[in-house]
Formats: sequence, structure tokens, C-alpha cells
Amino acid sequence: MRVTISRLARVLVAAVAMCTVSLAAAPATAFADEAATTPHLVKTTKKSDRKVSISVYSPSMNRNIPLEVILPADTSAPRPTLYLLNGAGGGQDSATWQRKTDATDFFVDKNVNVVTPLEGRFSYYTDWQKDDPIVGRQKWQTFMTEELPPVIDKEFKTNKVQSIAAISMTATSVLQYAIAKPGFYKSVGSYSGCAETSTPVGQRFINTVVNAGFGKGVDITNMYGPLNGPGWVANDPVINAEKLRGTELYITAGSGLPGGHDTLNAAGIQGQTKTLANQVLVGGVLEAATNYCTHNLAYRLADLKIPATFNFKNTGTHSWGYWQDDLHDNWPMIARSMGI
Repeated sequence: MRVTISRLARVLVAAVAMCTVSLAAAPATAFADEAATTPHLVKTTKKSDRKVSISVYSPSMNRNIPLEVILPADTSAPRPTLYLLNGAGGGQDSATWQRKTDATDFFVDKNVNVVTPLEGRFSYYTDWQKDDPIVGRQKWQTFMTEELPPVIDKEFKTNKVQSIAAISMTATSVLQYAIAKPGFYKSVGSYSGCAETSTPVGQRFINTVVNAGFGKGVDITNMYGPLNGPGWVANDPVINAEKLRGTELYITAGSGLPGGHDTLNAAGIQGQTKTLANQVLVGGVLEAATNYCTHNLAYRLADLKIPATFNFKNTGTHSWGYWQDDLHDNWPMIARSMGI
């Protein structure tokens, strides 16, 4: 049974995107046409021995998507891939795994490709049914589950085994990918996400996040159609939880109360009282909301007898220090699921 929490929903809303050619020219034209409809690597830039920046063309969005890749410690054999997604900013701001956490150092001895997109801010990394005048064309589920993996597998000579982990906004997305393509990921890590899309709380959460990023005016019915319609139901991980069976799951949420990473001495705060206040107040409300959604997913999986690891923390706000901890805690499951 789901818990009703109208007060939390209200607080969340207040708290807080054909011409003719010659025979000789035909092969080149055919190649160009194929390139326009096929995902492919556009550019690779080596940043260091272990890091590269790449650009991959997405036919569904008709644009090049930038990504960061951390290479395995040992590339002498094919390695698996961890898709590690940023949050609401999509990597287009400074709030990224590589800037806000120890991710680069953490993976220095790991035999895994770590792939992180650097676009998609406030889009929920999902397939929008319609192009939005403000948000534009967003087909992230198609890109992440269909277009990108074959390019990564080919370019980095992987063993075609993958897992995925994400925070906040995209922690919802990765659960949606898992129900859309059961068994594609060996494991899924969802840190501080709201697993609901068809409930009032879930829809208000999405509306708040999208409009916080793009400003008021985004029509979120362009995402999944009319509110409470079939599109919102089809993308709800709680309702479609049966499709998570067989995928290893690690799902976390804090309580919203200040914890060890909510102090003036914490990384990313370093004496800035304004930053701390924002993290405690806004981050506290956001985390309390995701805690509610996450409990509903836990109840649903328990009803279905689907195994999952839930880490409900007694304290913790919606912030990077806790997500770094989550990645560290989740890693043994990720590694085991991919045979590392």
C-alpha cells in the first residue's frame, strides 16, 4: 500500500527542461545518408592516459552528444562498462561526478569503462513524446539504451556487459531504462531518486525539477502525454516493478535531516554558510521527498518478492557527499554483477 503524503507534496512544490546524382557519386552519397541515420563516433580527444572526451552522433536527437570516459586500469582484455550519470544539470554545469566527487581517483585501479554523458539538463534523460518549444528534442532513453552502447562497445572494445548508476533526476531514469529493457543492465544503482511518475507526488517532483531548470513555461505533458495518462503509467518503475526482476538493484535515500556531509567543514561547503543553508533546507526537502518515493518502491518490490538492496539512511540531504558514499558502497555489487 502506498503512503499518502500530501503535505510533503505541497512542500516540494514550494521548495523548489531527393536529388539526382551520377553513378560515380553514389557511394559517397550512400555513405553520407547512412551516417545521418546511424549512431557513430564523431570525435575523440585524449585528456590523459586514463581519460578521454568523445562526441557521439544521436540520430534520434539529430545532434552530437559529448561524453567523458574513464578507461580501465588494464586494457589488455575486453572490459565491462559502467554508465555513470550526472544529476539534473546533466553535466552542463559544475555539478558532475568528476568535479564534485573522488570518482576519477576511485576508478584508478578498476577494470571498467566509466561513461558519463555531458548533456541533457533537466530533461529527465527520457524520451519525450513531443518536442517542447523550450526543452527541445529529448530522446535520451533511445540514446542511452539503443544508440550509445554499440558505439562504446566498438570504440573501447568492451565485453558488452554493462551496469548503470545515477543520482537525483537520473536516478529515476535508470530505473525506467531497466523496466524498458529488462536484463540489459547487470545492475542498477539509483541514489536519491523518485521512482514514481504516475502519482501526484511523482508528477509534481518532475514538474518542479524541469521548471526549476528551464524556468516556468515548460509543458511536461510533452514528456509522457496527458497527466495520469498511459505514458506516465508505462514509465513508472513502481507500477512496472515486475520488470526489474533479475536485475541487481542498489537503491538509496537519506532522511532529509542534516548529517555528516552537512557541516561548514564538509567538502563543497568549506565555510560557506549560504551554501550550507541551501543544502540543508532545499536539499533536506528534496531528499525527504525521494525517501518517500523510495519507500514506495521498497514496499512494491517486497510485495513481488523481488530482491533489492535498499540503504535508507537516518540522516542525509540531497547532496554530493552522500552520493559519493553511495557509489563506494554500491561498487562491490556493481563489480560482482559484471564479473570484475
